Amino acid sequence: MTWLLNNEEVEKALTPEDTIAATESVYRELAEGAAFNRARSQVYLPVESKANPGFRYRFKSQEGGSPGTGVWALRITSDMAGHSFTAGVKRRRILPVATGNRYCGLVILFDIERIEPIAIMPDGVIQKMRVAALSAVGAKYLAPAKPKVLGLFGTGWQAGAHLEYLCSLFEFEKIKVFSPNEQHRREFAESMSRKLDRPVAACASPRETVEGSDFIQAATASWDAVFDGHWVEKGMYVASIGGSDASNKRREIDDETIRRGDIYIVHSKEVARLDQSPDIWEVAQKGIKAWDAIHEIQDLLVGKVAGRSRADEITVFNNNTGAGTQFAAVGSAVLKRAREMGLGREIPTEWFLEDVSP
Repeated sequence: MTWLLNNEEVEKALTPEDTIAATESVYRELAEGAAFNRARSQVYLPVESKANPGFRYRFKSQEGGSPGTGVWALRITSDMAGHSFTAGVKRRRILPVATGNRYCGLVILFDIERIEPIAIMPDGVIQKMRVAALSAVGAKYLAPAKPKVLGLFGTGWQAGAHLEYLCSLFEFEKIKVFSPNEQHRREFAESMSRKLDRPVAACASPRETVEGSDFIQAATASWDAVFDGHWVEKGMYVASIGGSDASNKRREIDDETIRRGDIYIVHSKEVARLDQSPDIWEVAQKGIKAWDAIHEIQDLLVGKVAGRSRADEITVFNNNTGAGTQFAAVGSAVLKRAREMGLGREIPTEWFLEDVSP
């Protein structure tokens, strides 16, 4: 039978501990050559939508798997993508034009021994959790051993997941949060204080968020750097999720932050090169950080490159893209826990199989 899950069931089945452990494990497999990941691809139809002028159909996919997860994961999104202007600034938008004003994204898990699909689920909640999980893994190896003050940029979906996952690893003495919208940051601070049962304070400015913090996490949808790298002090850990792609040149950390970093770890140099990311590829082209001095997270986990070794080092982690192996790791963890909890529903696997060789 093939397991079918919705986003609510996926969220019930995920825990920070399971997700972080599964993510760290698959990246060790990747470093050892046991796992495989195909870089994300995006294809746009060259003709605008008739119903949505200025927008075009986009199909995005990524995939990967490993023996440890037991699955091959295919993540696909079927989008209506384009741009609009907000306060005079050009922003990419994805329109919810599927039935019921919804989006369409799926994760399909295939058993690597039986070759058949064993689970199908939406990609939304997994997308949020897999990013937070890899950020948490990076922090384990690059943050101070006992960070005291977390400065968080962002008050959206990703920021909430990051705060929850980071607090599962670290006992911060103080948590500060900033986003440009005063009401959003105040409401976020209040709701996360209740959820985590620890105080979260809303800050009035980016500088207030950075100063006095030893752990900076950006988890925003910003197109531009969210703070000035000149504010970064010795001993700080700085992390970002602001990956760009060929049509979306966004970033959360500026050149100065990267220049001052003693250690710069990223998720994928390959994707950064393909997308010519401004905070990875372009900083190397400009000579701010040598390409060979930028390393990937899986090499950090197995000791091929050194992590934090001194208290005064500035360490930077750029969680710059997604990966199919992440969906394999988190998806397999979801499936295992969902079965144990009795979540989801079964459909006949025979519906997806055939008796001829394709």
